[in-house]
Amino acid sequence: MQAVVQKWGNSLGFRIPSLWAKDNNVKNGSTVEVIAEKGKIIILPQKKTLDDMLEMVTPENIHSEISTGYSVGNEEW
Repeated sequence: MQAVVQKWGNSLGFRIPSLWAKDNNVKNGSTVEVIAEKGKIIILPQKKTLDDMLEMVTPENIHSEISTGYSVGNEEW
């Protein structure tokens, strides 16, 4: 995959190809992690935090308890 580097203010930048963005759920305003390592730039989509995931839980999509049966050993409930 190739991209053209262009001037962006006092910096340089390039566009992220749409296929990579779709595959990695990166949208306008998304945060990514940029790592400079041994002459390479590595771009990683930002992983969701536990708080981000908990914000997605609603009364409509939360499930009820799941029975796992009776204890069979020395479990304490």
